[in-house]
Amino acid sequence: MHKRQKGMGWLGILIVLGIAAGGGYYAYKGITQSDEAPSCAAAQNACLRKCRRTATEAAAAQSCQQACQRESEACASAGR
Repeated sequence: MHKRQKGMGWLGILIVLGIAAGGGYYAYKGITQSDEAPSCAAAQNACLRKCRRTATEAAAAQSCQQACQRESEACASAGR
């Protein structure tokens, strides 16, 4: 005699809760994210992060970092 299961069971409930938590997280991030332009420091950090991810050679990485520095100086002189 097998016991007949009704509903989802524990595994199904855990899966639904995980999906709901993930959806809630992305909804929260979408609501709380500001529409302002990033500050000069934040823009420079993002630029340097991109350099570390994309540049594979030392010369290319240095060139990318110098471009980030120039953009940061231009941003600071613009008064952002």
